[in-house]
Amino acid sequence: MPNYSSATATGSIEPKVLTFGVVPQQAASTLAKGWSPVLAELSQNANLNLQFATAPDIPTFEMRLAKGEYDIAYMNPYHFTVFHESPGYIALAKEQDKYLKGLIVVRKDSPISKLSDLNGKSLAFPAPAAFAASVIPRAILKQQGIVHSTKYVGSHDSVYLAVAQGLVDAGGGVGRTFKNMDSDVTKQLKVLWKTPGYTPHAIATHPRVSKQSREQLLLQLQALSATSKGRALLKGLGFRAMEAAQSSDWDDVRALSLSELNEPLKGSH
Repeated sequence: MPNYSSATATGSIEPKVLTFGVVPQQAASTLAKGWSPVLAELSQNANLNLQFATAPDIPTFEMRLAKGEYDIAYMNPYHFTVFHESPGYIALAKEQDKYLKGLIVVRKDSPISKLSDLNGKSLAFPAPAAFAASVIPRAILKQQGIVHSTKYVGSHDSVYLAVAQGLVDAGGGVGRTFKNMDSDVTKQLKVLWKTPGYTPHAIATHPRVSKQSREQLLLQLQALSATSKGRALLKGLGFRAMEAAQSSDWDDVRALSLSELNEPLKGSH
């Protein structure tokens, strides 16, 4: 497919360079190290010009999604259910055979040994709408009547650091970012609890992205796991394989009625 602007189903013009926004679960430099070679490979094989983008923090990422600034985005499950409605991001792909689980970590030397021990304690989370790392743990703590103070620290890495340094009693994250975190930090921590599993993050496209570009990109995302080079690139992201996705895949997330939670997506609606 020649790399030129083309009209899409919405009548808008598809940009020559497609920005690929990645939810900032980690530092931008860490994300770029993993995603940039993947996007370079996809750009070459799908004959698209994909440009890595992120945001300084999750709330800023949400505001940019709400404005439709990213042509393509890797967003958490809750984000997808919200931004599919407006501005209309369309599901393209997700990790195959993957279910997203959050976890709560405490210091290894902490006396906290079960969820109920968190009553009256201080907890760090990346951001109000960080799905597995914040939304689900807070929802379950609320269901169980466990009252705690909440501090939002901007990223998963900042959560683990805050717990390790004793600034908070516990914190929320996910297995992948915990595993990828500097071992000098994680060796000071232990996993207290894990959430149930939910449909993972979505790769979704803005309506201005053409059907042809979507098909090419999906084809090449699925093809990554078929070559040793592609598998190595996916491994750099902590992924194994990608598969086609549709909006209904996130019905398990919609069933949680997360809009009822306190502080959902401040200012993003």
